[in-house]
Amino acid sequence: MQTQLEKNKAAVIRFNKAFLEKGDVQAFEEIVAPDFINHTAASVGQPSGREGVLNFIKNILHVAVTDIRVEIYDQVAEGDTVVTRKAIIGKQVGELLGKPATGQQITMHIIDIIRLRDGRYTEHWSLRSMQ
Repeated sequence: MQTQLEKNKAAVIRFNKAFLEKGDVQAFEEIVAPDFINHTAASVGQPSGREGVLNFIKNILHVAVTDIRVEIYDQVAEGDTVVTRKAIIGKQVGELLGKPATGQQITMHIIDIIRLRDGRYTEHWSLRSMQ
């Protein structure tokens, strides 16, 4: 039987692999709570709730970057929080976060802090750098 910490880590992995990498909106709907708050939205002007994350991933990231893959390097879980060190890798074919398309592979290094309730995302903080 999985502990709650293991279930929380599995939810974060599913979010990254199913939604972030593949664009599976059903996974997003199942994982992200209705009252979700994103404390560090990826781009200025994005709403801090669910709609901002959904819009950024589907209409900005997946438009600007092709062949997306997410590599998860580390995960640490304690209480209701999971911290993940990861990279989003893909080919930049459109403008992303103010950077013009390069046609080259980019790597976004990210540390995410996710607070979960009943296996669903309720809050998010992130540190990012892009190469």
